[in-house]
Amino acid sequence: MPSDNDGIMVILSSPSGAGKTTLVNLLSKKDNFEVSISHTTRQPRPGEVPHKDYYFVNDKEFRRLINNQEFLEYAKVFKNYYGTTRTPVINNLNRGKNVLFDIDWQGADQIKNKKLDYKLITFFILPPSKKVLLERLSNRHKKENLIVEERIEQFERDVLHWINYDYVVINDDLNKCYLKIKNLISAEINHGSKDYDLEYIRNHVEKLTS
Repeated sequence: MPSDNDGIMVILSSPSGAGKTTLVNLLSKKDNFEVSISHTTRQPRPGEVPHKDYYFVNDKEFRRLINNQEFLEYAKVFKNYYGTTRTPVINNLNRGKNVLFDIDWQGADQIKNKKLDYKLITFFILPPSKKVLLERLSNRHKKENLIVEERIEQFERDVLHWINYDYVVINDDLNKCYLKIKNLISAEINHGSKDYDLEYIRNHVEKLTS
């Protein structure tokens, strides 16, 4: 049974290009934080390391894991599957480790619906503007205009899920965004006061979607 000595779960989600993976990597440098490594059927990007960034598997292996009910959550995103296996997450939490998740809104919903007996804090990361998002995506997917267009179209749908998260943070300046998330996690753990303006976030979302 989970106890007060168990770790907490922290989910970061965002539309593609908003910076959640970079933020997860920064947070993982904090004491006692472990990144949950997802399985995926997509091909590695340049610089990604198997078993460190992702477990890269084929469709057959992913289906086997689904059939064996080994996933805490899984989803299809841009024609590829992503999923989090249950056992390493639960083992880390029971050892008092805090677990960071770099997953989309579909996976976040699945984990929330599992109602696990561990504290869960969820963050949705947004870009400062659609113009900045387009620049980031264009830099990531050079000469692949169709991919950029697909990501922008998906952004319009993904951003609507902000309301289902505990906190929404705007990634205008990476270090400020990181500190904001770090301080909100500390406030949640220590029952401290939280610097969070929901009305400001609501207005920002309206600008992004208008």
